[in-house]
Amino acid sequence: MDNIVFGIRPVMEAIEVGRPVEKLYIRKGAEGQLLSELKAIAHRHRIPTQEVPPEKLARLTRGNHQGVVARVSPIVYAELEELIDRLSDEDPALLVILDGVTDVRNFGGIARSAECAGAHGIIVPTKNGAPANSDAMKASAGALNRIPVCRVGSIRNTIKALQSAGLQIVGANEKSEETLYGIDLTRPTVLVMGNEERGISREVLKLCDHQAAIPQRGEIGSLNVGAAAAVLLFETVRQRTTTK
Repeated sequence: MDNIVFGIRPVMEAIEVGRPVEKLYIRKGAEGQLLSELKAIAHRHRIPTQEVPPEKLARLTRGNHQGVVARVSPIVYAELEELIDRLSDEDPALLVILDGVTDVRNFGGIARSAECAGAHGIIVPTKNGAPANSDAMKASAGALNRIPVCRVGSIRNTIKALQSAGLQIVGANEKSEETLYGIDLTRPTVLVMGNEERGISREVLKLCDHQAAIPQRGEIGSLNVGAAAAVLLFETVRQRTTTK
């Protein structure tokens, strides 16, 4: 596994100097004052933590891990406040929120489409989201190094903050009676894409200003989340190009 830091003190130092830790693995039953300090630091930084059997840690690294292994992201995450501050009225905002998208190839593919469409950033949850690992980086064709990615503790609170900043929230929902092509995407917009199997969570869907369905004629009835994101992104590009 790539981008691994192991050992209690090295992991603590990685967190404290700001390295973006995707996930922390701790051996089941491990105890000690230093380990308690590490757990407190991880909790303070909202780092997903999982207790695992020793065999799991052995598969992650052959080093002296002391019962602790951290998976570190190859990208540096942006702060949401900074992303909002950089948005400009001259170039209408276009952001993408991934609500529970866990497949790294879909994550990377969406990042690639978003960068090609000129999106200003991608927002993902701290928990229940695909990591920005080497597979995601490969699927993104380098886009994850070019487009800002934010990790947030609450998608719902983030949506409320973006609405307060003047952005409309458009959620992809194949069951909606409102189609993508009837929505004005020339406005500052956030596109919300949901989990590969369940779609956007009910709580998040309620906050959306619009729920966009993509008209389809085939019998399968649904698109892969990466393909659906590309359709929404480039309909946005089409509208904004046509109106210039």
